[in-house]
Amino acid sequence: MYPQRELIRLAAYKAALRRDIGLRRSYCATAASRLAQPVAWLDRMVAVVRQLSPVAWFAAVPLGISVQRTVSPRMKILGSLLRWGPLVVNAARGFGSILRRSGESSNRSQRKV
Repeated sequence: MYPQRELIRLAAYKAALRRDIGLRRSYCATAASRLAQPVAWLDRMVAVVRQLSPVAWFAAVPLGISVQRTVSPRMKILGSLLRWGPLVVNAARGFGSILRRSGESSNRSQRKV
């Protein structure tokens, strides 16, 4: 058996170790929440875009062109967004479907094992 003094020392070490683990968990949770903020924002934006009907996409192009001409004729950013926006949206959809398919195939391979 252990002597009483060594048991007290081990109990103090255990308490200190648990405190350190708790602090590190809180640091990790804080860091994870900071890292997840852009992902949450992107997720909200994807949800908003998915709620738009296809007709809204067709209406947005002429509306964007008219706004660009009336509000700021020298602003080139809106024209670039209108030109490259559909390409970026379609690429994001393609990557999303690829990621979903790869997730399904990895789940299938894990089930077989």
